[in-house]
Order: sequence, then structure tokens, then C-alpha cells
Amino acid sequence: MPTTQWSHDMTISRRDVFRLSGAGLAAVSFLPPAATHAAESAPPEPAPNHLLHLVQELDTSGARAVMPFRLDGQLYLAIPQLAQDIDGQPANMNGGDSDISLIIYRHQQTGFVEYQRLPVSGGEDAEFFKIGDRAFLATASIRSGNGPYSFDASSTIFEWRDGRFERFQTVATFAAKQWHHFKIGERHFLALAQGLSLDNVTATNPPESAIFEWDGSSFKTFQSIPSKWGYNWRHFSISGDHFLAYADHVLPSEIYRWNGSVFEPFQTLAGPGGRAFLFFEADGAAFLAFAKILGETLVYRWNGAAFIEHQILSGPGGREFADLEYKGEHYVIQVNFITGTPANPNTALQSVIYRFQVGQLKVAATFPTFGATDAAVFSIGSGTFVAIAESLTKDVRFRTPTRIYRFGTE
Repeated sequence: MPTTQWSHDMTISRRDVFRLSGAGLAAVSFLPPAATHAAESAPPEPAPNHLLHLVQELDTSGARAVMPFRLDGQLYLAIPQLAQDIDGQPANMNGGDSDISLIIYRHQQTGFVEYQRLPVSGGEDAEFFKIGDRAFLATASIRSGNGPYSFDASSTIFEWRDGRFERFQTVATFAAKQWHHFKIGERHFLALAQGLSLDNVTATNPPESAIFEWDGSSFKTFQSIPSKWGYNWRHFSISGDHFLAYADHVLPSEIYRWNGSVFEPFQTLAGPGGRAFLFFEADGAAFLAFAKILGETLVYRWNGAAFIEHQILSGPGGREFADLEYKGEHYVIQVNFITGTPANPNTALQSVIYRFQVGQLKVAATFPTFGATDAAVFSIGSGTFVAIAESLTKDVRFRTPTRIYRFGTE
């Protein structure tokens, strides 16, 4: 395990620097035939990687997200895990034992060390946020068990108390994939992406994606969203208007706009396989990157009234984004999950670092990943670091490390 010397001044950018949430079922084989057509875009050509320098590998199994946060002057990473391999079972990306823990790592002088484990079966996501002086970690569980699986796996919101996370609220969820915290004025919201659409699976818990609001003591359902197989949310604002982008695997993904009372549909984005969004601003323009696992990953540009297609980034396999500023330039990281089908997946893909130049995202570097599911950016002292969650080995086993890189040309 390579390590580097770390200092202890740190800042964090995430989701607005990023995160990835993913699916416990990779889904391609479960779509109607008309929806399984993937765009014919070629994968990115490998480019020299002079920007990411490996400093540490964390022992994880089926990692689905990585969430950096800071409390009491300490830097932590929360990493939910989907499953662990079962001895004697054949490789299966939708198999394994999902009764596994989320791992909290704490940063020390020599690197990250395990600090706490939380009971999060079939872990898909972890979202850290604060309300006043209180700190919370919302976790999403897609399933429980080791076959057959229950997708009515409730998800837990933990609160930080006396140096540890303790259970605060349990939410009845169905195949939960992601929580996304955001504020409008002084109001706190948690958006939940969830759902699964399979003939042999019937939900007992509420199946639709939903938005919850803090009422002063807990989170209560605020608004349900039409959905089938929800994956991801992204909140952003343009000229004072609040938007919420929602990614769905089966239904067309949708951008919602806040009307002062509720979120209403604003713009539909074509194509199945929606996975994640990244909103960023550069050169005086606003952009929305949209990752799709089945088709082309696109960049849209705001024209003052709506988002219009601006650039095709890549073909199938897109899973999540992160972005960062480095030496006055804007970079976007796109991690890729799999191509092929869940029955025969190709997990060994090239993920991509883009540099924004002359109104476009240009490939600056590529780097190998194995079933990558998330990316997060944080800084320690004057250094910028990137954590990449990877979930499946080349031979489709869950035990593969989450990797920590130093970002930069030196």
C-alpha cells in the first residue's frame, strides 16, 4: 500500500465536487428490448495519465460511493459497500452477501485508517450534511440478505454524537440508490433516488423517488416524484432559480424547477440509463453533464431558457462525475462503471479526466478503473486529492480497493 506524507489543513469539495451513487443491479439486461440500444460512440482513447498519482489503497468490497467530510478538525471518508463475495459462489455482479458494513475512515499523518463501521446492508450511498451544529450521515441501502434478496431494505440516517455516528432515523425505502441534501433559503431537503422495475419484484415500502424536508426534529416526506428506477439527484441554481435534476434508469430523466412551493417538471432529457449529473460554470456559461450507462454521456449548455445539447463526451458506461479547479483551470472527472450486460460485464474500463478549453471538455488524461462507481475531491494542506470508489474486479469479484490519488502535474 503506497502512502505519502500528509499534512492536516484540509478543505472539502464534494458533489459540488462529487459523488457517485450506483445500482445494486446493473440493469442493462432488465430493460425492454427497445431501451437496450446503446449509442455507437467509441470509448475514449487512452491518454497519458500525468495528473493522478496513487498514494493509498483502502480495503473495500463493492464500494459504491465515497463521501469526504470534516468534523472537529478531522477529515473522514464514508464508504458504503454493496456486497462481499461468498466462498464457493460463481462470480455475479448482482450476487454476494449484502449484509455488510459501511466503513468510516479517518485521516492521520500516515494516511486513512478505519475508524467506525455502520450497519448499512447493500450500501449504495452516503451523504454528509449539517443542520446548524448537528451533523448527519444519510445512507442508502439497495437490498439486504445473501440471496434471495429483499429490496425493501430500509435506509438509515445517522447523527454524530460524542465522536461517533449513532442511528437517528430509519426511512422505509425500496432499492435506494442515493440521498442528496440541499437548501433553499433556510429550508433543508433530502432527495431520495430509489426504485426497481422487475416483474419478479414487488415493493412493500413506498417505491417512488421522493423529496423529504426537515421539520425541526426529523425528515418528513415533502413530494413524491414519478419514477421507476431512480439513481441520482443534483441541485443547482441559475439566476436565482432553483433546479433539481433527477436521473432514472427506465424513464426519461427530468429537470425540475422550484416554483416557490413544490418542484415542477421543467425539461425532459431523452434516453434510458440515466446515472448522474454534474452542474458547473465556466467562461460565463452554465453547463450540465449527464452520464448514461446505456448511451452517450452528454454535456448540455444553458441558453437562458433551457438546456441544449452542447457536447458528446463518451459512449456507454458513464457512472459519475467530480470536478475541481487546479492552477486556474477547470477539470471534470468522469468515472465509468461497466459495458456489456450484468451477465457478461466488462468492468475494466478507462475513466477520463477532462480539461475545459475553448468552451469544450477536452480529454486531459485517462486512468484504469474496475467497476468505478464514484469520485470525490478533497484537499489536505496545499494538496488536492481524488478518491475513486471501485466495485468489481476484472473477474467480477467485489473485493477491490478504493484508491486515493494526489492530483497534479508535479
